[in-house]
Amino acid sequence: MSLRQRAQHVDVLVISGLSGAGRSEAAKALEDLGWFVVDNLPPALIKTMVSLALAPGNDIDLIALVIDARGGTFFSEAMKELEKLRRDVCNYRLVFLEASDDALVRRFDASRRRHPLAPDDRVAVGIQRERDLMRPFREGADIVVDTSDMSVRALRTRLGSYFSDVRVTDGLSTTVISFGYKYGLPLDADLVFDVRFLPNPHWVPDLRPLTGLEQGVKDYVLGQTVTAVFMDRLCDLLMVLLNGYQEEGRHYLTVAIGCTGGRHRSVVLSEAIAATVRDLGFRAKVVHRDVERPQT
Repeated sequence: MSLRQRAQHVDVLVISGLSGAGRSEAAKALEDLGWFVVDNLPPALIKTMVSLALAPGNDIDLIALVIDARGGTFFSEAMKELEKLRRDVCNYRLVFLEASDDALVRRFDASRRRHPLAPDDRVAVGIQRERDLMRPFREGADIVVDTSDMSVRALRTRLGSYFSDVRVTDGLSTTVISFGYKYGLPLDADLVFDVRFLPNPHWVPDLRPLTGLEQGVKDYVLGQTVTAVFMDRLCDLLMVLLNGYQEEGRHYLTVAIGCTGGRHRSVVLSEAIAATVRDLGFRAKVVHRDVERPQT
């Protein structure tokens, strides 16, 4: 098989982002999902690494390259090499991990590490320098994941929702996230639907301690007339949106469904909407961001 033919049968995933945003954990998660991961790859070696992986005789089909700001002055060349990859490799994706300044400062303080771009200055200075340096990567990303409020487990779950299949397949893949507004919006969502207008199981004593994953809560939420009307209208809207996104060449879509606490209505509706997406002929996975938070 020629190099060009190999390039049509190999998935290349580039993980980049801000220092402290979770690149190392992302690399570990991808290894667990069966990807061949090269961490801290200097941008100047991108072409060499991919050429070696695509060489005849190799059986590596899932390649993940982790690139960070320590590449420094090589970044302009890195962008050129990544654009070549996008043209030459059939299944190429760029994932960018970011977080708020406050979250990054807390993580650096906890680890007692200096920021790689500000070894003799404040961490906040290094964060701003890195944001400026990495802006082209963020703007060119297929997927942006905000890890500000994510645990390691949540990050692994999110990446698994995108890349748990043996191969990244063509077409549009949708991730539906349930969340609670009291804990903030998922900043990486493409579409957000607020379902706080639905009757709340929280005010039903027998249902309050349960979650939207349990049958009693499902029956209560889905049994409301207003829920049926909402789902009918949303199904029509999703049919238009999903086909439109796919025709525009989108590979990933994140739909967020929010209620007050992220335990009842949003959980039920996320599962129902994911089922609707599948019925429309698209892949869909569900992530429940806040369902395990303690009740307050």
